[in-house]
Amino acid sequence: MNGNKLLLDTNTVLYVLGGDETLAQFLHGKELHLSVISELELLSFKKITQKEVKAISAFLSELVIENINDDIKRTTIEIRKSTNLKLPDCIIAATSKSMNMSLVTADKQLSSVPGLDVVLYEK
Repeated sequence: MNGNKLLLDTNTVLYVLGGDETLAQFLHGKELHLSVISELELLSFKKITQKEVKAISAFLSELVIENINDDIKRTTIEIRKSTNLKLPDCIIAATSKSMNMSLVTADKQLSSVPGLDVVLYEK
């Protein structure tokens, strides 16, 4: 896996937007990607304000958004059948595996996905 090319989980984006300097420094200079699922999760929060939409959108414009393709679909199905993860987490994990990128997450459950390279962030 290329250590300079990372897929961010939704929670890591929230940490960075919340001002987590340690995580922001770790991510600095890396090629950052995001699953379209995370984009949807971030922007569809019921009580999101216009200010938050602007901040999230500005941050997302700096990332490569990965859409779902056939390989990600197949990998999602495999992960979903072999774990107890929710479908969105399976899609994000499958995106990471299919794109051959490490997944930066604070979700310890994702470490249980076979063959997934997880960079576990502990705040």
